[in-house]
Amino acid sequence: MNPSNDYLDKINHINDEVNYLITKSKDLTHDDFIKDETLKRAFVRSLEIMGEAVKRLPKQVCEQYRQIEWNKIAGMRDKLIHHYFGVDYDLVWDILENHIPKLKETIKLILNEE
Repeated sequence: MNPSNDYLDKINHINDEVNYLITKSKDLTHDDFIKDETLKRAFVRSLEIMGEAVKRLPKQVCEQYRQIEWNKIAGMRDKLIHHYFGVDYDLVWDILENHIPKLKETIKLILNEE
């Protein structure tokens, strides 16, 4: 796959945020996360950046790597950006625990193929 490889910059942005989230959440408990305002805001910002990068990916990339729910990542970004006062931090935690590790593996696969 080579839709001009411009999309790799976006994949690298996603990869950077995934690595940040994994590093910062290592050994972190749900309670510690909920109590840390700075970390909550940083994690939300990382998800926003990832969503923005996803929105800029070529359709071919999303179609080739269907194991990632790209539309949900982009949708989460929209939800976070437009609902300033209603962030569901339990949902953010669930994403960290259950979706970010899977995303990391696929992003690694994409980067290794290019």
